[in-house]
Amino acid sequence: MRVRELTGRDFRCYGDVRAALGEGLTVIVGPNGAGKTNLLEALYCGCTGRSCRTNNDRELVRFGASTARVVVTAQREDGRHELAVAVSVGQPKRVSVDGTRVERLVDMADRPLVSVFMPDRLELVKGTPSLRRAHLDQFVAALWPARMGTRRAYAQALAQRNALLSRIRAGVATRASLDGWNVQLARHGIALMEDRARATETVVERFERIAGRLGLDGGPSVGYRPRSRAADAEALAAELAERVEGDLDRGFTGHGPHRDDLALARDGRELRTYGSQGQQRLALLSLLLAEREAISSMRDSIPLALLDDVMSELDRERRHALVSVLQETGGQAVITTTDLDHVPGAGAAGIVRIAVADGRILQDALAA
Repeated sequence: MRVRELTGRDFRCYGDVRAALGEGLTVIVGPNGAGKTNLLEALYCGCTGRSCRTNNDRELVRFGASTARVVVTAQREDGRHELAVAVSVGQPKRVSVDGTRVERLVDMADRPLVSVFMPDRLELVKGTPSLRRAHLDQFVAALWPARMGTRRAYAQALAQRNALLSRIRAGVATRASLDGWNVQLARHGIALMEDRARATETVVERFERIAGRLGLDGGPSVGYRPRSRAADAEALAAELAERVEGDLDRGFTGHGPHRDDLALARDGRELRTYGSQGQQRLALLSLLLAEREAISSMRDSIPLALLDDVMSELDRERRHALVSVLQETGGQAVITTTDLDHVPGAGAAGIVRIAVADGRILQDALAA
């Protein structure tokens, strides 16, 4: 599925917006503050039903307006499809596919997949394990949509076990009732761990190769780091049972897949702690591109890559390497820049260039 066009009204700094994307690379160029990142956010929102920058939908609505709306037109073998997202102040968000209301776009298997790089996403490398766990679970869902419910089932069982721990502490339930929830939590937990391990395996070689091409030397690596050593549900249930005293003291479950991590390293040292910001940036970019390749190999659709301000901190050699990786993988990619010269090949035939200034599109889908 390919994104053909974005249209919108009163989204961020744009009163009206209409932009057509190319088959391959699209370059959005403009000065700082012109609205380049907002355009990427609108694309992401139209493909997923949510923002890649904020959890507060009110921020998406243009100042002075009451409703923001974006529509992504996508092409699939069976024809064109429209995905629409509308955010109104003080009202529930409205999401539709071809005019039919849906609850969440991210749960729709037949939608444009999207991968986004933004400078503030460095928190995925620098931040807490919970951010990497959430990202890994999103990657699992992108690889195998049928496994989307695994994380949800585990979270529900975890909430039930934690609630039971609270009741036991309050003296209104007995410890014997924990056995059943240990079994339930372990069953979903092992399934979740297996999904995460399989997903990570799909990017290990790809990450190392792409990171090397982008100039991240020193043996870059990515690995799944589970909290539990259990190989099956029975072993995980036993681990939970052994830790009941500690859980009762804390009032919550302290062991299990909800404590897992994804380790990004160089020379055997975690980049989160020992990497420079430049190395962390290259690692994040390499991870996203490796995941994009893996998804492409598993499914009949390659994610749309949205790359915001990615060239500003790369030297000439790394810029060429990045564009080469994107072209070799195929699919669509959108890159924002303040200077066309920062994007190798931006002036070539077939590359779509979109110029923006002051929340307005000056040139729309003008291929060289």
